[in-house]
Amino acid sequence: MSMKYKKTKIILILLLPLGFFLSYVLSFAPNLIEQYYSNGIYRVISQPLSIITGIFPFSLGELLVILFILYLLITLIKFFRNFKFNEIKKTLFNSLIKITITLGIIYFTFISIWGLNYQRLTFSEISNLNVKPAKVDELISLNEVLIKKANKLRKKVKENELGIMYLPRGKSYCLKNAYKGYRLSSKLYPELKGKYGNPKPVYMSNILSYLGISGIYFPFTSEANVNMFIPDSMFPVTTFHEMAHQRGFAKEDEANYIAYVTCNIHPNVSYKYSGTLLGVIYSMNALYKYDREEFLKLKTKYSDGVKRDLIAINDFWNKYEGFLEETSSKINNAYLKSNMQEDGIHSYGKMVDLLIAEYRKKGLLVKN
Repeated sequence: MSMKYKKTKIILILLLPLGFFLSYVLSFAPNLIEQYYSNGIYRVISQPLSIITGIFPFSLGELLVILFILYLLITLIKFFRNFKFNEIKKTLFNSLIKITITLGIIYFTFISIWGLNYQRLTFSEISNLNVKPAKVDELISLNEVLIKKANKLRKKVKENELGIMYLPRGKSYCLKNAYKGYRLSSKLYPELKGKYGNPKPVYMSNILSYLGISGIYFPFTSEANVNMFIPDSMFPVTTFHEMAHQRGFAKEDEANYIAYVTCNIHPNVSYKYSGTLLGVIYSMNALYKYDREEFLKLKTKYSDGVKRDLIAINDFWNKYEGFLEETSSKINNAYLKSNMQEDGIHSYGKMVDLLIAEYRKKGLLVKN
């Protein structure tokens, strides 16, 4: 083994710890990340990449995942086929080195082309929204406003023969026209501007459903991917959520809030309803934790249409509950914590803080 090869191998092995170290150190410099990475390096990489991959009507990310899984299976088969018990220590050591190098390359590439967005300024700082602890009265007031808005919008959307909301032009139309919400929102929030490829349908949506995943952003191809099986009422807001990740907003709570904002500014009433319904779901879930009596009282204010849509959403996910969904949830939780979203999956609920800050700023909530 040449000295040059040894040095290259050592460098590749060090990529994994180096990636974690850089991510940790840069978490203390959000202003630098915001200025030079999120609004600089990341945009230079992601927009051209997204436009190029956007030429293809299918998800390149999905294809790469399938090929990677096949590669792992072939590698595993070769490992057992060539396994020699008299060289077990050497074989295991070499395998560990290869795994470390592979993970290092993947993780270092991940943080370089997208992952450092976890360390950028919060959306509340960027948008000048004053997020602070809220009293339950404000949470109740927020729910009243959102429920009233959802009921009003529900009257304007189409429903199928079962009385459940549906997208009259279909989900593919939504994928092609979602950009309008971001184009209009960028006038309020310049950080949301940019030219990117359209969101992509996931052909193996059934598998995503069993994993409990509505959509997924694939940073290596800069593609926003959406589960085509999810109910129509959640499809637009899920699409807009993945597009928020595409624009460099990595944190789940912020992507949810941005999806709410961009859906509501979109001219299509179905998208407005979808975004508002997500707001109702998260706000009511938060209220359930703090005041169940008020939660039950406000729940009676849902219109019949909203009730049917919420039941349809629950019924859909209940069909896919099981070991895979639970395992996926645990993996996602670990992933979020590894990127310093301390609350893990529970950080999704912080969307409510942003909603309260917005409606407080508009003067639509009760005073503290």
